[in-house]
Amino acid sequence: MKFISLNLQFFAGEKTEKATPKKKSESRKKGETAKSQDVNTALILFAVFLFLFFTGKMFQERLENILFVPLTDYILRPVTIETTMVVYRDMLAQAAWVVLPIMGTAALAGISANYIQTGFLFSTYPLKPKLSKLNPLKGFQRIFSARALVEFLKSVLKIAMIGMTTFLLIWFSMEHILSLSLKPVQQSLDIAGKLTVQMGLYASSLLIVLSILDYLYQKYDFEKNIRMSKQDLKDEFKNTEGDPLIKSRIKQRQREMATKRMMADIPDADVVITNPTHFAIVLTYKEGESHAPVVTAKGVDYVAQKIKLIANENSIAAVENRPLARALYHQADIGDPIPEEFFKAVAEILAYVYRIKNKV
Repeated sequence: MKFISLNLQFFAGEKTEKATPKKKSESRKKGETAKSQDVNTALILFAVFLFLFFTGKMFQERLENILFVPLTDYILRPVTIETTMVVYRDMLAQAAWVVLPIMGTAALAGISANYIQTGFLFSTYPLKPKLSKLNPLKGFQRIFSARALVEFLKSVLKIAMIGMTTFLLIWFSMEHILSLSLKPVQQSLDIAGKLTVQMGLYASSLLIVLSILDYLYQKYDFEKNIRMSKQDLKDEFKNTEGDPLIKSRIKQRQREMATKRMMADIPDADVVITNPTHFAIVLTYKEGESHAPVVTAKGVDYVAQKIKLIANENSIAAVENRPLARALYHQADIGDPIPEEFFKAVAEILAYVYRIKNKV
């Protein structure tokens, strides 16, 4: 029996169930989502090389200015502090015009890549220090884990694919590359720039394909890591919905309080309509305050007997009418006026009660 109990505890603690929306939401608040860094890298590279592909001529002119202006203009100026500051400002401005558009494109691509994967997400939880990261045992576990092996194989595959792409592009362009020494400098730069951009586009395109596969793996691994055990599901249900035992006690307490309030209103009632044994309906009619008699209290079996006892103690008239008592119990709630179809029957009963009390 002890062996069976241990087995049941083991299977109850095994994380075999999919994470609930609440668990996913809590993980997201902590900044834990399915995300691939390769998607960011691939999109940034592709965006930068695509940007250079369409704006390469403009950047070529700017780079030529950076190279030729110092050799043709700045070198002829006298070496003074004023000249040095002018040259420094001009060179800094020209370099900024080259670097800033590329950096802006890379930043925009990086933000877009993150948003595509996780949507808008801001969390400071990952910035909190964790002493567990200093544990050497866990460090070794991370190094020699299955995830580390997958990352290693992925890196080897990326290097192999990029190397093969670069080799093939250079191989098929070998004739142009060998002729660079026979061409003018500007034409050589044009050819080298075009080859560089082509290699970047081809390599980043392959990286995008790999990054999509990596994102699918990261999503699978994330879903696996946040799985829950059956006991976790039970605990979450208790925390969310409340312990069923406590909820039943709360409902019982609420019913008891409602019954006490109901019984306290009986002494001010006008009549009790009974079944006579199973149902009891207490009606109160205050002229000018309501257009119809109001159900003050109602009950069945034990509660009905208690209602009749309190009514008798307070000299409240009890009238037996089985069909009316049953119908009012099922169709009228406490605190509501009686339905219109019962007006005539209830009016006759109230008239009878008033005659007994010499109110009419």
